Amino acid sequence: MIETLSVRQFKSLESVEVQLGHVNVFIGANGSGKSNLLEAMGVLSAAADGKVTDQSLQQRGVRPGVPALYKSSFRKSAGKPAPRPLYIFLSAAGGGASYSVNLHNPLDRPMPAWQFKTESWKKGTQELVRRPPAASRRSNPEQGLAALLAVERAPTDPALLLLKELQGYVIYSPSTGVLRGTAPEPQSRQPVGLSGGQLPAAIHQVLRSRRESKYARRVSREALELIDWADSYGSRRASRIPLSPAAAASPRVVRFTDRYMAEDRNVLSGYDASEGALYVLFLAVLAAHESSPTLCAVDNADHGLNPRLARSLTSRLCEWYLKSPRPRQILLSTHNPLVLDGLPLKDDRVRLFTVSRTNTGRTTVKRVTIDEQLLAKAKGEYPLSQLWVMGHLGGISNV
Repeated sequence: MIETLSVRQFKSLESVEVQLGHVNVFIGANGSGKSNLLEAMGVLSAAADGKVTDQSLQQRGVRPGVPALYKSSFRKSAGKPAPRPLYIFLSAAGGGASYSVNLHNPLDRPMPAWQFKTESWKKGTQELVRRPPAASRRSNPEQGLAALLAVERAPTDPALLLLKELQGYVIYSPSTGVLRGTAPEPQSRQPVGLSGGQLPAAIHQVLRSRRESKYARRVSREALELIDWADSYGSRRASRIPLSPAAAASPRVVRFTDRYMAEDRNVLSGYDASEGALYVLFLAVLAAHESSPTLCAVDNADHGLNPRLARSLTSRLCEWYLKSPRPRQILLSTHNPLVLDGLPLKDDRVRLFTVSRTNTGRTTVKRVTIDEQLLAKAKGEYPLSQLWVMGHLGGISNV
C-alpha cells in the first residue's frame, strides 16, 4: 500500500506530501487542486511503468499537458512570473520500499516523452536503482530503469509490490453518457473502462463470480439495497431488451427490473434508468471485480448522486474496501458534503483531506484531524457535512 505521496513543482502542487490510508477522500473548492493530486500519482505511475508520454498518461486517466502547463508557475510578489522549475519531482513510499523520479521536458522544445533526470528505487535502505543526473546523458533518458530491472525481483519482494501497485494505478471518471451507452468509452481499461463503458460486461462477470466469492455476493446484494426502486439488476444483450432506436447502445447493456412496474413492462436498460443507479453499480463493480487495480482513484465520485444516497454509498464503499479479500486502496475527490457523513473516520484507515489554495495560488493538502472537539460538534447540532459547509474544516470556496 502507498503510505506517502510526495509531489513538487507539478501544476499547483509546488510542495505537497500526503500520508495515505486505505480510503482517502479529498474535498475542496473547484480548482483547488484535487484532480492535480490524483494526476500527479498518475504521472508517477507512468514513470514506474517506464515511459511518460501522452499515450501512457491517457491510459491512466491523466490529462496530457505540455511542460509549460505541467511545471508549476507562480507570480512573484512584485507581479513578475517566478522562474519555472526544471523538473517535476514525484515520490511514493510504502511497505518498506520507495520509488521517486525527477522528470524533465524542455519548455522551449517539448519532446513526445518526458526524460528521467533522476530515478531512485529502494528496498529499505538498499538502492535497487540509482540514476543520477549525469546518467541521463549516457543512457536512454526516456526509459525508466526500474521498469526494466523489475524482472529480476522476486514476486514477493516489497519493492516489486510497490512498483506494480504504482504501475496499475488508474483514475476513473464515470460519465453519465458513457454509462448509458450513448457516448463511446474513451479508454478501455479493466474492468469498467475509465468512464464506465465496460460496465455491462463487468456486472455480468461479478454476478457470475458470486458462486465462488462470498465477498462478491455481499457487494452485489448491498449495491441492490442502495437502488431502492430496483428488484434486480444485471446485463443483457441490447437486442433482448426494450430500447429506443435512438439510443446508441453497445452490444451489451445494463439491465434493471423495476419493482413498481407491471411484470411485462418492468425491464429497463441503463439508457432509461436513473444515473444514480448506474453510479452505484460502477463503484460496486470496481470494488468487487477481481481485475480491479489494487490502487485507483475516482474523480468526482459523487457525480449524479442524491445527497442521502451519496452518504449511504460512501459508507458501504468504505466497508467494501476495508473488508476486501485483497489489500485495496482508493482515492476519491468529491464536492458533496453528505459524503463526509458516510465516512467512519474513527478508523485510521479512512482519511479525509481538505484541499485549498493559498493567496499565492499554491495548493495545500491537510488531513482533517478527528479530535474530541470535532466529534462533539458532529454528534451535537452540526454533522460533519455542515461543519464543512460552515467553513470549520477548510477546503471551501470563498465565493
